[in-house]
Amino acid sequence: MAIDKKEHIINVAIELFSEKGFEGTSIRDLAAKAAVNVAMVNYYFGSKENLFKAMVEYRATYIRERLEEITNNTKTTEIEKLDAIIEHYVYRFLTHHKYHRVIHQELLLEQREDIHNTIIKVFSKNKDIIHSIIEKGIKRKVFKKVDIEFTIVTIIGTINQATLSRSMCSIMTDKGKDFDLYTDERFRKRIIKHVKQVIHSHLLIEQ
Repeated sequence: MAIDKKEHIINVAIELFSEKGFEGTSIRDLAAKAAVNVAMVNYYFGSKENLFKAMVEYRATYIRERLEEITNNTKTTEIEKLDAIIEHYVYRFLTHHKYHRVIHQELLLEQREDIHNTIIKVFSKNKDIIHSIIEKGIKRKVFKKVDIEFTIVTIIGTINQATLSRSMCSIMTDKGKDFDLYTDERFRKRIIKHVKQVIHSHLLIEQ
């Protein structure tokens, strides 16, 4: 299936923002890399700032759709839903590590208030879905009465730190052989296992 021009420009923007940063990337750079003219970029987005915002919403929508699918599954328990969310987030963070690095850098720098607020607003929609799952587990007395916001930060923060840290390569070295941090199945499973253990210990009431 062919990718439409708007989506193509967003994907190219992720590449360039990851390599050069927001400040180091110009609309002309984007147009050249995407093999489109500057007028087309301006037509779709109007400015580099608006392109960045569109990029955030575009990626967050994919995650939100999966979170809603997980939440609406009436055959799974709250902890099973969280396990599925952890698996999905790890997969997304590793598969789209360049995008998540761009977002991480932007949140840390806080140089552009409008963009910073857009990221927080968009991500809050996804956070609210996870919040509702944990809240329901607490009400059903299968989860401890934890600080829900802190628990969500723990889930996302642990995944984010593990998938963005190049030092993790040394942990997964196998007999001195290099491996691709972002595609290695052992690495993905190790992160998932660790995060699940942390969250299960933090949330579950011993039966």
